[in-house]
Amino acid sequence: MGNLFKQIVGWFLLLVGICIIAYGLYDSFNIFTGEKEAPVVFFLEKGNVVPSSDQGGVEEQMKQMVQEQLDKILPSSFIFRILNLATWSIFVGILIFGGAQISSLGIKLIK
Repeated sequence: MGNLFKQIVGWFLLLVGICIIAYGLYDSFNIFTGEKEAPVVFFLEKGNVVPSSDQGGVEEQMKQMVQEQLDKILPSSFIFRILNLATWSIFVGILIFGGAQISSLGIKLIK
């Protein structure tokens, strides 16, 4: 009876591990094809703009112009999107590794 119980638990662990891996891969496919957004871990907070006094007006205008040009070249939202995709990729890597370990334990119990 103990051997049958080990095999049942082994098959269960094998299926759980495969389901974890399949979930991670399916969600990753949907995220990288654009059907779903990556979970937001990093985001850009829009701060309140405080008008400056006339003493630093030219300097503030130059900073504003430089910031606008930088946003045209590399939008700040792009950086945060890349960080969110990288974070998702790391998380899915951990999911796949964990699923593989669970499946491996199930295979050992089946044998």
